[in-house]
Amino acid sequence: MNITADQIKKLREVCGAGVMECRKALEEAEGNMDKAMEIIHARGLKLAEEKKERVTKQGMIECYSHGGGRVVSVVELLCETDFVARNEDFRTFAHEIAMQVAAMKPKSVEELLEQEYIRDPGKKIADLLNGLVSKIRENIKIGRIARFELGE
Repeated sequence: MNITADQIKKLREVCGAGVMECRKALEEAEGNMDKAMEIIHARGLKLAEEKKERVTKQGMIECYSHGGGRVVSVVELLCETDFVARNEDFRTFAHEIAMQVAAMKPKSVEELLEQEYIRDPGKKIADLLNGLVSKIRENIKIGRIARFELGE
């Protein structure tokens, strides 16, 4: 089957995978976008599993303040290299997770990973994390989280 650049572009916009990854998934799915997404998702889960034992000593700490400083959350997001820690996708993910912690009040990282994402209830935080690992191709972990609310 002949896969067009428009199909690849559309799939990349949805999943964020690389050009060749999208092309291979579309070819395997015979042009079916939904099937291609499933293929990319499965490959991402496999990749995340393969990388989870790698050491993560770099990263960043993201703070989020809500309600004029009435609620504050802090997230430690870890990765393998300082190069990835400066990546825009990595930094955006850290911010989104800090907002999630402020809004949903998880007590632990494990609880956070099982929560539905506030911007897309069809996805869990663990799904977002695995997607980022798949896209960046480096082990990424949420190290620690904290949430403070005025008067709590």
